[in-house]
Amino acid sequence: MTDIPLASRGTIPADPPLRELGIIVIDHGSRREESNDQLLEYVELLKQHAGYMIVEPAHMEIASPNMVMAMDQCVRQGARYVVIHPWFLGPGRHWREHIPLLAAEAARAYPQLAYVITEPLGLHPGLVKATCDRITDALQQTTAATGNHAGTEN
Repeated sequence: MTDIPLASRGTIPADPPLRELGIIVIDHGSRREESNDQLLEYVELLKQHAGYMIVEPAHMEIASPNMVMAMDQCVRQGARYVVIHPWFLGPGRHWREHIPLLAAEAARAYPQLAYVITEPLGLHPGLVKATCDRITDALQQTTAATGNHAGTEN
């Protein structure tokens, strides 16, 4: 966790009704469709595994949907509270400055809506496991492709 307070507006109950809770996962956006599609896939995984009913993707720039479109979709589906999650590793300028500005702009049309922006993924322990999984997968692929056993050379 960082020591920087989270950007927010209004009050969100600790356990809001799922039908009133919207989640927006926001990334930078890319000219590469494959990168943008990965966010869409992640949003679907989050919906399936976490049980959230309203989960929308957003890109900061370059691609759609943008933050305004995602916020509109959340409200149309009944969200009164929105949690915005930056799909970034570190707490850089996008998290500190750009995403809060985009969120405020998107929420301007909904004065009754409360929102909060989570910390980026950062040093979360789950990322250590994910990194170890990726390392293991890469080693297994290399071993399978070359016929070598891990740690040996031809």
